[in-house]
Amino acid sequence: MTRTVSLRRFGRRRGSPALLAALAMAAAGVTASCDDPYKLEWSVSPDTVLLYSLTRPERNLPSGFDFFNRTRVVLENPDATGNWDMAVDVRAGELVLLPPGALGISSKAQVAALSGRTFYDVTKAPSDTAAYSARSAVPVELGTTYVWRTRQMYGAYGTACVYYAKMEPLAIDATGGTLQFVFDSSPACNDRSLIPPK
Repeated sequence: MTRTVSLRRFGRRRGSPALLAALAMAAAGVTASCDDPYKLEWSVSPDTVLLYSLTRPERNLPSGFDFFNRTRVVLENPDATGNWDMAVDVRAGELVLLPPGALGISSKAQVAALSGRTFYDVTKAPSDTAAYSARSAVPVELGTTYVWRTRQMYGAYGTACVYYAKMEPLAIDATGGTLQFVFDSSPACNDRSLIPPK
């Protein structure tokens, strides 16, 4: 059975660390504000993604997602180890979201389900750590927005960072083992805001 929601809703010489950080941010499409050199200027850029359940018999289908790099991940690929935040599977006939911890992988990635909240209504990730699941399968439901706290990475200034993203299911097909969703993510290190600063 497939459930859907309408898409219409939606050199040779080493440079200084500051210069290298600025170049890294520019390469990532992020610029610093003139008023505050550490404030990131970014814009919303929602996109849609189709993932396949881990239980599908075909191999090498993208079942995982990396929110920071905004890419689908084939989990069977050896290079994928530790480089994803979410996987999709079918458990007891129901499509579920899996943080790496649900598969026994050590990771900071976690998910919070915000039932009854639309994608555009969610502007900040929950601060309550009890709202997040790190080791359990989370059922996928229409009318729910899911906030993700990514795995830990290092930011432009060498800071240990997690990033935040949100997603809302658009089409759930537990029988066919597919999930289509809309998502967006923030490039700001350790910042729970899911919309750009004003």
